[in-house]
Amino acid sequence: MTVVAVTGGTGAPGATSTALALLLTWPLPAGRRVILIEADPDGGSILAGALQGRVSAEYGLHQLGVAHRQGNLVDAFFRQLVDLSDGRRERLLLPGLVDPTQASGLAYTWDPISQLAAGLGNQQIPHDVIVDLGRRGTTGASAIAARRADLVLPVVRGTLPSLAQAQPRLAALRNDLDTHGTGSDSIALVVIEEGRYSRQEIGKHLEAPVLGLLPFDPERARVLSAGEGDTGKRFLRSKFMRAARTTAEAALALAAQRRMRLAPRPAPGGELASGPQPQAQPTGDGWAQAAAYIRKPTPAEAGVEVEPTLRPAGEEAGHVR
Repeated sequence: MTVVAVTGGTGAPGATSTALALLLTWPLPAGRRVILIEADPDGGSILAGALQGRVSAEYGLHQLGVAHRQGNLVDAFFRQLVDLSDGRRERLLLPGLVDPTQASGLAYTWDPISQLAAGLGNQQIPHDVIVDLGRRGTTGASAIAARRADLVLPVVRGTLPSLAQAQPRLAALRNDLDTHGTGSDSIALVVIEEGRYSRQEIGKHLEAPVLGLLPFDPERARVLSAGEGDTGKRFLRSKFMRAARTTAEAALALAAQRRMRLAPRPAPGGELASGPQPQAQPTGDGWAQAAAYIRKPTPAEAGVEVEPTLRPAGEEAGHVR
């Protein structure tokens, strides 16, 4: 089970579009699912953008603060998910905040949400999780999501302004992960290929490995950011989406390697040696509710109209069998 946090910066480098592309191309072996949590404290954009307002604004992250205070976080979490995979419940979205002022109501909920995300791989149907932290999500209360993630993927462009603004942000992020997380080696860059700087130059300048390259393709990006354009086979087979698939595969492989390296190893005598310990999971009957999620009715069966405009990557891209 993998948790990946995606973050951006000033100048709209494309973090949310990248996170959504990863959701739609994430490799899903039989019996696995993936969830995108739109956790940008400045507010979400997918409902009004990619989904063109076709899903009610009642769905979303802002519902979880009250649910947490009422002791009903896990059940509320699953009820807020929007299915972007034509009823198969394979690719799921938790929409972001409708209003940035709602972020204050989640101050004490980010930690339980990040614990929930970390435990979703242990359920009857395991889930991978992508967390879109936007521009400011790696600081403040929501930073716990980056600290607990297997990988943190800053999105940058190969232009001087993008690299200049990314450098101090990455320095602060690196320090925070070394101090409060599992280490700054969780950072790997996703580069939008705009500008004159090469992959090697970007990695050297920002002192981080480049995990993936996404072509600079405004037409395809608008499908993800604004819901404009064709979302059919041509889109799914585009160079942009193929690159997103390659990036997702690389993220899964790197996260698995990193978990193996950080896992405590048996010491002589069979006891576990000291080292990073598994994250604690929420207690109570919430996990039973999560395991029972597969038996919940679909939104259509429950009488809720959900008509997302995006379709998942299908058999054409080799994602669904």
